[in-house]
Amino acid sequence: MAKAQATGALAVTANDLRSGTVVFRRPDGRWSEEVLEAEIALTAEAAQALLAGARADHDACIVVEPALVEITMTGNRPAPRHLRERIRAQGPTVAYGAAAAN
Repeated sequence: MAKAQATGALAVTANDLRSGTVVFRRPDGRWSEEVLEAEIALTAEAAQALLAGARADHDACIVVEPALVEITMTGNRPAPRHLRERIRAQGPTVAYGAAAAN
């Protein structure tokens, strides 16, 4: 599992164990497919606590591979900072399958 090394605004992402869907940990401890619902940690201590809760969910077989990701804020709208995480959160950058046929 990833260690907390980044600084600034952070959120925890993982994959839902049953569906494989990319999810973000919410302030209430549940998981959401929406980054807009993610709990944002602004300190290293808050990030560690957020990751600890996510690791407990990993151990309980709810999610797979929780990791901290850097978040940028546009107004009050969070978005993953790095392209890889934006693609994980929002989907591929090109249409494929049925979407490509339309």
